[in-house]
Amino acid sequence: MAEESFQEKTEQATPKRREDARRKGQVARSNELSSVAILLAGLLILAALGPYMYNRLSLFTIDMLTHGYAIQLDGLNMHRYALTWAAQYARIVGPVVVLLVVVALLVNYAQVGILCSVEALVPKPERLSPLNGMRRIISSKGLVELAKGLFKVGAVAFIAYITISGELDLMIGFMDMSVGQIMSLCGGLILRLGFRVAMLLLVMAVLDYAFQRYDYEKNLRMTHQEVREELKQQEGDPMVRARVRSLQREMSQRRMMADVETADVVVTNPTHVAVALKYAPESMRAPRVVAKGQRLMAERIKEVARQASVPVVENKALGRALYAAARIGDEVPEELYRAVAQVLAFVFRMKQDAAGAMRQPGRR
Repeated sequence: MAEESFQEKTEQATPKRREDARRKGQVARSNELSSVAILLAGLLILAALGPYMYNRLSLFTIDMLTHGYAIQLDGLNMHRYALTWAAQYARIVGPVVVLLVVVALLVNYAQVGILCSVEALVPKPERLSPLNGMRRIISSKGLVELAKGLFKVGAVAFIAYITISGELDLMIGFMDMSVGQIMSLCGGLILRLGFRVAMLLLVMAVLDYAFQRYDYEKNLRMTHQEVREELKQQEGDPMVRARVRSLQREMSQRRMMADVETADVVVTNPTHVAVALKYAPESMRAPRVVAKGQRLMAERIKEVARQASVPVVENKALGRALYAAARIGDEVPEELYRAVAQVLAFVFRMKQDAAGAMRQPGRR
C-alpha cells in the first residue's frame, strides 16, 4: 500500500513536462467552444449583413434570370463569365467567410496560443486499430461524449419546439403574405432560434472547456519519482553535483589562501574571525578584502599569514565589522575607512622600521 501511494500522481506538472506535452500537441482545448464561437459569430454576421447579402443575391439572381438567356457561352468567353460570376458571388459571401475564419483563429489562439506540432501529425499505427477504436468508444471518456451528444440533441430539439410553437399563429398568416414578407419573417425566426440554441451551447461549451482544463492538468500530474528523475536529468546526479560543489569550494579556498600571502595585514577577533586586507594606492581606490573566515578557516588564514610574514593585528571590533560588512573582493566600507587606515598605517610603519633596521651596518 505504501508503494502504491508513493506512485500516485500527486505532484503538479513541471515546466518541462508541460513543454513536452505541448510539443506533442497535448493541450487543454475544447472543440465545443470553438464550434459555438463560430456559430455565434455567424449568427451575428448574418444579423448585421443579412439585408446586404439578400439585396446583392436578389439582384444577381434577377440579372441572371433576365439576361442569362442571351448569353452565348463558348470556349472563348466561358472563362470570362465564370470569373465574373465568381467575383459577384465572392462579394456576397466573402465578408462572412473572412470574419468566420478570423473568429476561429482568435478562439483557438485564446485557448492554446500559437502552436505548431509536427509530432501530432505523425501517423500512429494504434490509431488505425479497430480494437483500439472500440476501446476508445466504450471507455469512460467515450461514454461521457455520447451522453453530451444526446443531451445536446435533446436540448436543441426542445428549444426548437418551444420557439416554433410560439410562432404558430404568425405562420398561419403566411398565406396572405408576399414571398418577401415570408422570407423576412422566416429569417427573423431562424435567427431567434439560432441565438437561443447558441446560448445554450455556449454554456455547455464553457463547462466543457473547464472540464478539459481539469482533465488536462490531472493527466499531466507526476509522481515523486518522476519529479526526481526529471530533476536528475536536468541537473545531473545529486552525488555528482555535490562533488562538483565540493571541488569548487576547495578551489575557491586555495585561491583565497594564495591571496592571503599577498595581503598587507590580517585583522583578527582574535580566534573567531580573520579578515585579510590588501591596499595598493596606485591601483586601488580603497583597501580591499582578499580573504576572510570564521573559526577553523580563520585559523588557517592566520597560519598562512604567519608563514608568509604578513602582519596579524588583533582588533575585535574592526574584525567583526569587516567580516559582516564586506565580501571577498569588496572594498572596505566608507564607515570603516578611519579604523582600517589606522591599522594599515601601523603596519606600514612596522615595515619601514624593519627595513631601516636591515639597512644599518651590523656591529661586532
